[in-house]
Amino acid sequence: MAPADWEDWLRLMATDGVGPATARRLLAAFGPPGAVLAQSAAALAKVVGEALAQRVRAEPDGWAVLRARTAAWLDQPDHHLLALGDDAYPPALLNTPDPPPLLHVVGDWRALHSPRALAIVGSRHHTAQGSANARAFARALAERGVCVVSGLAAGIDGAAHEGALDGGGPTVAVVGTGLDRVYPARHRALAQRIATQGCLVSEYALGTPPLAPHFPRRNRVIAGLAHGTLVVEAALDSGSLITAEQAMQMGREVFAFPGSIHAPQSRGCHALIRQGAKLVETVQHIEEELLGVWGAAAAPPAAASTAAAPDDTDPVLRALGYDPTPLDVLQARCGWDTAALQAHLLTLELDGHVARLPGGLLQRVARG
Repeated sequence: MAPADWEDWLRLMATDGVGPATARRLLAAFGPPGAVLAQSAAALAKVVGEALAQRVRAEPDGWAVLRARTAAWLDQPDHHLLALGDDAYPPALLNTPDPPPLLHVVGDWRALHSPRALAIVGSRHHTAQGSANARAFARALAERGVCVVSGLAAGIDGAAHEGALDGGGPTVAVVGTGLDRVYPARHRALAQRIATQGCLVSEYALGTPPLAPHFPRRNRVIAGLAHGTLVVEAALDSGSLITAEQAMQMGREVFAFPGSIHAPQSRGCHALIRQGAKLVETVQHIEEELLGVWGAAAAPPAAASTAAAPDDTDPVLRALGYDPTPLDVLQARCGWDTAALQAHLLTLELDGHVARLPGGLLQRVARG
């Protein structure tokens, strides 16, 4: 966009009280943002009321700082602003009930136009098995040319982005802050990798901090950019269920991993399956459901599943099974003395076959 155009878009969206729905009403009534800002207060009041009309007419608080900050940000390579009506604006979002009027993008915006895209989301309070599943599925999907969309959050989201990057495919991170900051900070290096092999996206202005209401809002963008949403792990109060519900409302497919009936991280997935989400055990299950949208697989099927860990002859692994298990229960099953069992569990942990969960529970990790 020309400077005058992006400044008009930015100023309109920075106006207190102008959200996506209000902005679309103003655009429908008057045309491009420049035309909206040129209207009289009386004309604007007929659409949005007198109080908001006065705010639209006035410069937003901190406007000079935001304009200068955004101009400097746009001068950097691969930094973009995409507005409704731009050819570069993601078409998948146009077919959603609440598309953001303005997107900030870092990286290759063409990743937003992927003909094969899947959202992978899940809990921040994940298990080692959930993280391994997300990483394995994302990698296998990326190897088939699927763009993995997620939210850069700690836990399952981060594992999904990492798996997609390892698989050589693009990945899109939709964030709930301004793109001049990374949240969580531990994902700074991951965000840099994503920007070189996909893109980061935000509807929020530069300088926007990680405010709690922004993350449920950004979930509709995650769902809207993808043809389906896979929930890997989710408690009943997980924000991932918001993404899944929004995907359902958009008419997109929802998939969920089954898990142990004893694991809190599986209860949200089981609830989704009861509501009609597709139970997923392999990448092929996803491809079969989305065949009409995606077409044939871009690569031969690969084995990404929740299959057993490689060494199924180990007596402790057999006794542990796949449910989260207390140490005393495991000891009773296998009959080992405490010292020998703890030493063997340490070896299994170091080899990545066993993980320790909160509450002193142990879980076997199947690596796809």
